[in-house]
Amino acid sequence: MMLTTPANTQNLHEATFLKLRALLVEGAITPGSKLNERELAEQLNVSRTPIREAIRRLAADGLVELIANRGAIAVQLSRDDILHTFDVIANLEGYSGELAAQNINDQALIELEALQYEMMASYARRDLSSYYRLNLKIHQAINQAANNPVLSQLFTQVNARIEALRFRSNQDGVKWEKAVVEHQEMLDALKARDSVRMRKVMMQHVMNKRDVVIQLVDSESKQKVAA
Repeated sequence: MMLTTPANTQNLHEATFLKLRALLVEGAITPGSKLNERELAEQLNVSRTPIREAIRRLAADGLVELIANRGAIAVQLSRDDILHTFDVIANLEGYSGELAAQNINDQALIELEALQYEMMASYARRDLSSYYRLNLKIHQAINQAANNPVLSQLFTQVNARIEALRFRSNQDGVKWEKAVVEHQEMLDALKARDSVRMRKVMMQHVMNKRDVVIQLVDSESKQKVAA
């Protein structure tokens, strides 16, 4: 008989959180949907306790709203919310990129190149889930290289609101290819320690994502009206 240890419990709770987070980010749980603890527990083959903890953490991250008398709802942003959030994240990432180009050390640059290589391999396989996870790690690594903990915290909080939308923005093959090219431009700017160029590339990268997302949102709105 296997004993349940604190380490095992912690690992289970973390794994449950990551799986539930992926369901939200990758659209398996659609915006505005209610998170049913019993159904999720059955789906992930866990008890309801780690599900409840995961939902609390996701609410703190901004992916879930806890609404009185309704429970946990997958966050659903309005068109204006999306525009405002992308505007903020573009400026945060632009500043982060600028600082990273000034402060990044050789080891961090090597690690970023390795992540870029892995991400390109995922792109070649058209594995969007793997690509997005590595993409997020790259953006987080750039934030860490900026060496500004407050900036990193703000990025994490704000970016969580639009992670699902950023994931969807790569479902268009042409737009995905453009994003890959932009990531190479980021790496080139970091290698050159060109902070002005890095800020520009980062901001443009995010604004391009915004434009793709708004096109998707507007298209879906028109389809609903037509229906």
